[in-house]
Amino acid sequence: MNNSKLYRNTNNQMIAGVCSGLGDYLNLDVTIVRLIFVALFFLGGHGLLIYIILWIIMPIRPSYIEGESITKPEETKKE
Repeated sequence: MNNSKLYRNTNNQMIAGVCSGLGDYLNLDVTIVRLIFVALFFLGGHGLLIYIILWIIMPIRPSYIEGESITKPEETKKE
């Protein structure tokens, strides 16, 4: 399994960044994660409860994480 941590991703958020963070952590498309939460909501209402709990528990992704590159892909030199 990967060594990444679970964070809310505020760069690709719709409401709180929970689905975006889960998508990054699980290497899934964010749209699939959002559709899973919508399906859970309509199939008993548990999607909203899970989303709110994760919103409270998950920390926001810091702008700098030790060991990761600071440069963005678009800032790298093209040769």
